Amino acid sequence: TSIFFVIVALRMRGLRWPSRREWVLLGCVGVFGTLLNQVFYFTGLVHSNPGTASLIIGLAPVATVLLERIVLKVRFTGSKLSGIALGVAGVSVIVAVGGGGGHGSLAGDLNLLIAMLALAVGVIFVRKLSVTLSPYAITIFSTILGTLLMAPAAGGEALLHQSHVSHSLAVWGILAGAGVIAQGLAAFWWNRGVVILGAGTAAMFMNLPPFIAIIAAHFVLHEPILLAQVGGGALILVGVFVANQASLRATARPPLVTTAAPAEAGD
Repeated sequence: TSIFFVIVALRMRGLRWPSRREWVLLGCVGVFGTLLNQVFYFTGLVHSNPGTASLIIGLAPVATVLLERIVLKVRFTGSKLSGIALGVAGVSVIVAVGGGGGHGSLAGDLNLLIAMLALAVGVIFVRKLSVTLSPYAITIFSTILGTLLMAPAAGGEALLHQSHVSHSLAVWGILAGAGVIAQGLAAFWWNRGVVILGAGTAAMFMNLPPFIAIIAAHFVLHEPILLAQVGGGALILVGVFVANQASLRATARPPLVTTAAPAEAGD
């Protein structure tokens, strides 16, 4: 993903070099949004079950809205709070129907909780950076910084003989595709959404992956889709729509047109 971003940065000749303050904020996005989120997320998945993991990550919109209120002084709105409630309910229905699978541990759940909170904090820093930096610059610089910060963790894993290197070209091809599309292009779109909608509203879209995974599993793995899962997905979609009501109204509202008074003779 970082290699992809470096290529994009080289082609974007107008990409401005960040100021010292912006580098500090970019470092915070790299630490929270990439390093802490990724390390604790994948460590937690090893020791937790998928159902619990989905529920904990599904709380990210709640944490983001609370942090948005505390840090950015953004007021709560009824539509945003209702959307969050519907989204969490939808995730709960999908997890309840799909089953947890496996046995989790307190350590795994705590790792996932830290990952979720780190993700929420990272979104807040992205929002603060958006005042002076473009979403593209934020994505490029923060991801490269986060990758450099993850290098010691990956090196430590290798020293403990816990790393497994695949010799399959197909696996590396899938990894490269995921790096460019799932981590690269998706990161561009995500950060742009945070800038346009705000941290709290954008966080509502974090509840969509469980529903999308059900649809993808149906077409790719030929797994059945249950009626209750459709209901949970509908709750998530309605929650996203409700939470975005303020943004939709702002987009639909025609701009104010002011006409200057005609100048009098001699003016």
